[in-house]
Amino acid sequence: MKKVMIFSTPTCGYCKMAKDFFAEHGIEYAEYNVATDAGKRQEMMEKSGQMGVPVIMIDDEILVGFNEDKLKELLGV
Repeated sequence: MKKVMIFSTPTCGYCKMAKDFFAEHGIEYAEYNVATDAGKRQEMMEKSGQMGVPVIMIDDEILVGFNEDKLKELLGV
């Protein structure tokens, strides 16, 4: 099983779409709220070079934003 993490904020619509996608396909993931967790926000920026959310990590792959086709490809769904 692939390791999936999402860096998100509570008000991000694309974050919700990504989490709904994970739920629909039974994908387990770790979620980090970068609005309240400064350490995870810093980690997200270091890994992705981005301040925008969502930042999704699947194993060593980093996706910025919600791209359903790329998620399907990387997760094999």
